[in-house]
Amino acid sequence: RVPRGEEGFARAALRGAEATLQAGGIVGLFPEGGSWANVLRPPRPGAAFLAARTGVRVLPIGIDGVDGILPSLRHFRRQRVTVRIGPVLGPFPSEGADRPGRTRLEEIGHVLMSAVAELVPDDRKGAYSPDPELRREAESAAAYPWARASERAVSKEGRKRRDP
Repeated sequence: RVPRGEEGFARAALRGAEATLQAGGIVGLFPEGGSWANVLRPPRPGAAFLAARTGVRVLPIGIDGVDGILPSLRHFRRQRVTVRIGPVLGPFPSEGADRPGRTRLEEIGHVLMSAVAELVPDDRKGAYSPDPELRREAESAAAYPWARASERAVSKEGRKRRDP
């Protein structure tokens, strides 16, 4: 369990996760920043930052079927959940920098998410799907629920400019 700090949840979580990894522990997280969407979204920098900063290797895991658990329970049925584990990735050296740059974090994040995309069904690949409709759906789900209103507006404006 990673403790929260007073400087903000994200920063405290990253520091706690980094300390856990440096102590030889294991940290599980979603590189896209959460699991509320049914399709894969572009990565947030946290997982890539931890991988580059600590030099740990990453085990990609694809999970499908979790969104059906609660509806199935309401009908007293079991939900099939599939967990697929891919080959270990990394390490991802940060090329001598104490803090890897944004470009490097984006590269690592896309490597991680591409590996996860190989482990989920085609209709769940989202931003990593060859289908443009599924990629658009992932972009609409990319607005993080806890984002400030100004961030959500910027995200929507960016989608308007890309979609003809």
